[in-house]
Amino acid sequence: MGDVGEIQLQIAGIRGQEAGGDDHGQRAENGGACRATEAPRPPLSKRLAWWAVVLINIVFILGGQSVATLLGRIYYDQGGNSLWMQTVVQSCGTPLAIPLLLYFRFRTTPSSSSVAANRPPLVKIAAIYAGLGVLLAGDNLMYSYGLLYLPMSTYSIICASQVSFNAVFAYFLNKEKFRALVLNSVVLLTFSAALVGVNNGSDETDSSIPKGKFPAGFALTLSASALFSLILSLTQLTFDEVLKSDTLHTVLEMQFWSNTAAACVSVAGLFASGEWRTIAGEMEAYKKGELAYAMTLAWTAVSWQLCTMGLMGLVAAVSSLFTNIISTVGMPLSPVIAVIFLGDRMDGVKLMAMLIGVWGLLSYVYQHYLDDRAAKKIAEKSEEQHQAAKISAE
Repeated sequence: MGDVGEIQLQIAGIRGQEAGGDDHGQRAENGGACRATEAPRPPLSKRLAWWAVVLINIVFILGGQSVATLLGRIYYDQGGNSLWMQTVVQSCGTPLAIPLLLYFRFRTTPSSSSVAANRPPLVKIAAIYAGLGVLLAGDNLMYSYGLLYLPMSTYSIICASQVSFNAVFAYFLNKEKFRALVLNSVVLLTFSAALVGVNNGSDETDSSIPKGKFPAGFALTLSASALFSLILSLTQLTFDEVLKSDTLHTVLEMQFWSNTAAACVSVAGLFASGEWRTIAGEMEAYKKGELAYAMTLAWTAVSWQLCTMGLMGLVAAVSSLFTNIISTVGMPLSPVIAVIFLGDRMDGVKLMAMLIGVWGLLSYVYQHYLDDRAAKKIAEKSEEQHQAAKISAE
């Protein structure tokens, strides 16, 4: 990751060319042209090392995302009932990112120096990080409710709807266009969530799920998916309009401080709600024992942080478009894991909803693939014109 730490990150995948002729789009095209002129092919050892980094980050994303959700459901099934504790562990693993943050902080380059010189006021940055942290804490709390009130398979299918919400928010906040396949994805994912919403009979009979809580779990999980998509769009807006930088250090810094703020809000909620008084009794009553209770929470926090670090590492090594594809592909894994390890019911309607959701996700991914390919052709054409003009001038 050290060799690619200063690659300009395409946080929205294609937002450069969709912004038309604005400055940001011009920077994206110029960056693509620069990459196209990198003539020397790296030796085999470096290429193998690059692929190793990519594969490790993919494992972090898919494994962290699936394991964290699975452990969260196990926590409730084994007797845990603290919603605020589940909220805390989703963001309290941020200290694991400190070594990477310090490494890229002190790895100064000319580009990073110019970025530091143009940073907005500290008060403004702190206010943005704090605001994002509050939104993240609220989002994590709603996800905790959803995981308590729903089987993991149902929860994961509903969570896939965040892609459609992301398309809507990106259209209004990030100037991304509604293309045919994206619109198709929004319709399919909405239909998938609706199917799960009207078919709650099998989930209500699950002994590990609170009776009569399915409507609340469905609404809260859907709301959490929408809020998470809003947070992503606001984050992208912050990179574009405020920080005007998307180097790896900037991305890690935003991730670290916003999650730290979310952890502080979650801990405050834990004490304000009085749930901290029940933790000792909850630990003693945990079916698998006190050690299992502590390990479940600890590994949940580690899994979420590994997922986050994998996302950031993959963005640095490849691009955010590829990162979004991998993260999206991981969503259908959770229902399968829930059926295998937790014994969740997978009736016909839920299976149909999952397949429709996968179809919607693939539509979204394919549209971004087409846009990325078009952007590369534009960059290559621009480079050819530049070379032709250079030859003519000589």
